[in-house]
Amino acid sequence: MKTFLPKVDVQRRAWRVIDANGAVLGRLAVQVADALRGKDKPTFTSHLDAGDFVVVINAEKVVLTGSKENNKLFMSYSGWKGGEHYRSVAQVRANHPERLVMHAVKGMLPKNRLGDQLLTKLKVYVGPEHPHTAQEPKVMAYVG
Repeated sequence: MKTFLPKVDVQRRAWRVIDANGAVLGRLAVQVADALRGKDKPTFTSHLDAGDFVVVINAEKVVLTGSKENNKLFMSYSGWKGGEHYRSVAQVRANHPERLVMHAVKGMLPKNRLGDQLLTKLKVYVGPEHPHTAQEPKVMAYVG
């Protein structure tokens, strides 16, 4: 008996939109990562990109629980001596609130070329407007 291997049909990928207004960041990121990978489909295969495109709107209104709003820090390193930079959640939310969602989802994807490819299918926007209405995205319900 041969193993069934689904063919990835690039033309039939769906577009989904999810509203992050009042959503808890980690729970939202889990749902988005699962949709990007295709884990909610019966033909899920771990080494194939069979997921859908996901559009996240209202990224600035995402909620962090506990004391993470005050204590969590994002670190970046330039590669030079003393080149570490720490930014709080408030600083990231003020300058680039879409990076909160991108960073959380990126941490839940595979750390290889497949993960990089999956991350290109995530579109995060500040505010309720997005330029992907021509793709007719379906509303994805936030469960959290």
